[in-house]
Amino acid sequence: MLTAMLGAVSQGILWGIMVLGVFITYKLLDIPDLTVDGSFATGGAVAAVLVVAGVDPVIAILAAMLAGAACGAVTGFLTTVFEIPAILAGILTQISLWSINLRIMGKSNTPLLANETVFSRMAELTGLPTNVVAIIVGAVVALALIAALYWFFGTEIGCALRATGDNEAMIRALGVNTGTTKMVALTLSNALVGLSGGLICESQKYADIGMGTGAIVIGLAAIVIGEVLARILPKGWTSGFAARLTSALVGSIVYFLIRAIVLQMGMDANDMKLLSAIIVALALCVPVVWERYRLRASYSKGGEGRA
Repeated sequence: MLTAMLGAVSQGILWGIMVLGVFITYKLLDIPDLTVDGSFATGGAVAAVLVVAGVDPVIAILAAMLAGAACGAVTGFLTTVFEIPAILAGILTQISLWSINLRIMGKSNTPLLANETVFSRMAELTGLPTNVVAIIVGAVVALALIAALYWFFGTEIGCALRATGDNEAMIRALGVNTGTTKMVALTLSNALVGLSGGLICESQKYADIGMGTGAIVIGLAAIVIGEVLARILPKGWTSGFAARLTSALVGSIVYFLIRAIVLQMGMDANDMKLLSAIIVALALCVPVVWERYRLRASYSKGGEGRA
């Protein structure tokens, strides 16, 4: 049971990097970018092929990040230059990436069992179990990314990007090229997704053509779960942009813990997609039900809620 929980935490942190990418497009630009399902697998495919070819695993992960960025740039190009709706542009890129990922690997999956990865290297140096190493490496990378994103979104271009999602017409009237901000957001988002795909690939020691299937659902579930948890804590702990990023990462960990617990209880692994959909639906419904309950409670106290 402990091993399963450690595995869930390690997977939650590594997938949490992907969730940070989804957070940028979904929460800041209000775009559910479906490129994610394809760019995640692209990151894994690129990392796997390079590791098998003898490239240093750290360089392979960086290449996976660049590959993800390229995928996001394609979606951004379709959206900003040809004015294709973002959700449709993401679908087009995702579909094309299925064939591209097969071309990259040359087959449907690429095992890394005989190759050194970042995690196996760290395990040999420290003597720690692989799951513990994955938690440490994932936590370091994730926290570094949260710090970098917090800094970036405090810069002029970062603030313009956030303003594009809040009120695109207003920020365009101030002279900001919203096409550029959307391109930056989609590229940055999928760079994080590709990075996560590379880390997951090296962690599980294989890349598969279908490893990104449902990634967007996991990302949305983690974000919503993180927001629900943030509402429970005092406002001082959850206010600010850094707290929102951290809550997305925590939501990813909680999501994978829920999955691990359900599997330990005997649920068929083939039903995991159904479970993911149910988790997302519940996470979306709970805040609405809670707000309605609070509103009714306030009216039942003599109309105090109207003040």
